[in-house]
Amino acid sequence: MHALVDTSQAAGRTAVVVIVDDAPAGVLALADRVRPHAAATVTALTTLTGTTLALLTGDNPGAAGRLAAEAGIADVHAALLPADKVDRVRALQRDGRRVLLVGDGVNDAPALAAADTDVAMGRHGSDLALQTADAVLVRDDLTTLPAVIALSRRARRLVTTNLVIAGTFITVLVAWDLIGHLPLPLGVAGHEGSTVVVGLNGLRLLQSRAWRRALAAR
Repeated sequence: MHALVDTSQAAGRTAVVVIVDDAPAGVLALADRVRPHAAATVTALTTLTGTTLALLTGDNPGAAGRLAAEAGIADVHAALLPADKVDRVRALQRDGRRVLLVGDGVNDAPALAAADTDVAMGRHGSDLALQTADAVLVRDDLTTLPAVIALSRRARRLVTTNLVIAGTFITVLVAWDLIGHLPLPLGVAGHEGSTVVVGLNGLRLLQSRAWRRALAAR
């Protein structure tokens, strides 16, 4: 029985021992399947972030290595308990890295909570993972993850731009009033006008082409 388990795990399978009447009766060799487009998503994320991805899993090293090879992930950490995943996330953070973790199981919830940003798979994810996550991929479509990251980066740039616009308007209006004489109607128009400009600038993210640009940025 031990030989069957070792052979199954060495072949990249998860071995499950079947017990009948307190005696081992057989071994089921289970194989996980890589999600469609997983390899393409790994490539896109590596290109977008400029960092290598890591696989944190509780599976045995053989199964983890096979899946990682199919997905194009070189950094593999297998046979991890939930606490081990948390330790790995915190080790990356101590190295000065910001961690984005994607998970769907109950065992992923502690690591999701420890990560800087966490994403759960909505269709088949556990309730605990969904409640812990900052964001949820409702349709379990991994290909949208690079687009979400690209769109969030654009949103961050847009917020910075809006702060600069608002700060510039206020600075000019206050300086004008201190140095010279700012008419009240012009002051109100300038203040409210900056609000309108900032609002319209932010509404650009709601356009469908913003999502298309994010998809193209992958």
